[in-house]
Amino acid sequence: MRAGFILSEVGIGLRRNLTMTFAVVVTVAISLSLLGIGLLSNSQVRVMKDYWYDKIEVSVYLCGSLSDSPSCAGGIITSEQRLEIQADLEELPVVETVYYESQSEAFERFQERFKDSAISQNVTADQLPESFRVKLTDPTQFAVVQSAFSGRPGVDVVQDQRSILEKFFRLLNVLRDGALAIGFASVLTAALLISNTLRIAAFNRRRETNVMKLVGASSFSIQLPFILEGVFSAIIGWGFSVGLLSSLKYVIDDRIAPLLTFTNFFTWNDVWVASAYLLGTGLLVSSLASTLTLRKYLKV
Repeated sequence: MRAGFILSEVGIGLRRNLTMTFAVVVTVAISLSLLGIGLLSNSQVRVMKDYWYDKIEVSVYLCGSLSDSPSCAGGIITSEQRLEIQADLEELPVVETVYYESQSEAFERFQERFKDSAISQNVTADQLPESFRVKLTDPTQFAVVQSAFSGRPGVDVVQDQRSILEKFFRLLNVLRDGALAIGFASVLTAALLISNTLRIAAFNRRRETNVMKLVGASSFSIQLPFILEGVFSAIIGWGFSVGLLSSLKYVIDDRIAPLLTFTNFFTWNDVWVASAYLLGTGLLVSSLASTLTLRKYLKV
């Protein structure tokens, strides 16, 4: 079968159902864009986790004047206890670095953080505890430090900053899953629209297909132009979706990233990877929808 004949049949089919073709292209573009946003949301969660987990520290707060935990029953931590705790921390294999923060340093950081709040006027340096800021080689190994130092004399509490971030990431995961669910639902809608469009096209061109069958054309040669109509519509819609995702990336880089400097954002490579997945999804969905529809409504 000549390629020119097939392409001409595809062109005729697309022009004959121009309104439906336009609707398919728009629906595919929107559905793939929503699915792409879901994929980029997944990339963003991954990037943020890598960024923040790399900066996570374990805080080992030492007994101070206001500590009331059982391990602080002996009163304020002594110099000997502090040196022993520091030495034991540095000996742990999971510990990368240990930084000691004195009460005066904790007070300076507190004043800087709450400089515009009235609470900064009611707190003195002796009310804030000393602490060790511990960076781990693997942030997930917090339990090693916790089991070794929780309840130890001189240690008030061992706090993992990751527990604070986990709540935030759980929220991001919910939003990501919602975006992916909406994207997949939109792709299903696009598949149904492609199926309906091809069903109408097959009905309108039933005389041509009957003539082709009578002259000995194979089932595949008769169905191929219809399948390509769905595939071409999906590719055009995919092109628009890639443009939308690229525009989103430009907006993030130019407008959002300069304002939100406390984290990283997904890269252009994530955009291209998501675009490749979208192309595969568009081709697969359009091909399946076309094939299943033609088997049912195009009797050859």
